[in-house]
Amino acid sequence: MSDSQNPTSDSTELLGASPKFSEKYIDQSVQPTDIGIAEQWAVKTVSDPCVGNLMTPVNSGYFTKAFINNLPFYREGISPNFRGLETGAAFGYLLYGPFTMTGPLRNSDFALTAGLLAAIGAVHILTALLVLYNAPGKSPNVQPPDCTVNNPPSDLFTRSGWADFTSGFWLGGCGGAVFAWLLCGTLHLDTIMPIIKNIWTAG
Repeated sequence: MSDSQNPTSDSTELLGASPKFSEKYIDQSVQPTDIGIAEQWAVKTVSDPCVGNLMTPVNSGYFTKAFINNLPFYREGISPNFRGLETGAAFGYLLYGPFTMTGPLRNSDFALTAGLLAAIGAVHILTALLVLYNAPGKSPNVQPPDCTVNNPPSDLFTRSGWADFTSGFWLGGCGGAVFAWLLCGTLHLDTIMPIIKNIWTAG
């Protein structure tokens, strides 16, 4: 009788006897305490599961945390006024290009000036929204620490801090738009500007 027909061996397998493997098939480098790839990419709760913020590889990864925490809004060691100044400078500088290249006066001699005025107008609208955020009865909402921002600036989420941020945003936004206007007006962009303007030209 062969082993496959032996009832004794079948009963042993049914009783749950652990099979014996050769040592060459056992990987001793993997231990139960090792963190596998599934554990690294697992989605976990931050602190309170009722908050609705989950710790994922995207919002708690090294690159995401380094990028978000180095933004002027969350960078440590600077005042609220300087936070607003740096944020507004970036907004004003970046808003100037679309208004100049795609505005209704893009093919006229006043394209640069029209883009400057439109960018400054947009900065004023954004500043008004920041003022309205600080206008209601209670102070701005304080952001709690989470898996992305470990230490939110506590001095920013006050009435005086937000007012300083707003004034810095207005000054930086207007200055950034003027700086972009000066660059486009003084550099030799006569060959590049018509090409970019004609991309959005109808007909």
